[in-house]
Amino acid sequence: MKDFKELKVWQKSHQLTLDIYKETIPFPREEIYGLTRQLRNAASSIPANIAEGCGRGSEAELARFFQIALGSASELEYPLLLARDLGLISEERFEILSKEVIQVKRMLTAFIKKLRTDR
Repeated sequence: MKDFKELKVWQKSHQLTLDIYKETIPFPREEIYGLTRQLRNAASSIPANIAEGCGRGSEAELARFFQIALGSASELEYPLLLARDLGLISEERFEILSKEVIQVKRMLTAFIKKLRTDR
């Protein structure tokens, strides 16, 4: 069992989640059950799956939960793009958040690859 809070990929994904929550605070009230929820759920799913994987008993299970976290990171990309195109997020904030997502995806991909080659 690993302490997920020590993993840089968890720290980065947790920060990304905090950034998404802050970014969605000023969204219109009518988006609370739409775009706001989509963004927050996809973002928070990333560190949650990393944490759950760290609580599992094997490297194979850890890799599986990291793969799920990677899927959540990919899922986050579309509502982020939609929020930008709807004018809810500025181009500058979109670029910053997109770079954070890409960085988390790269870290997860590298971690998964390492776990699978260490078997």
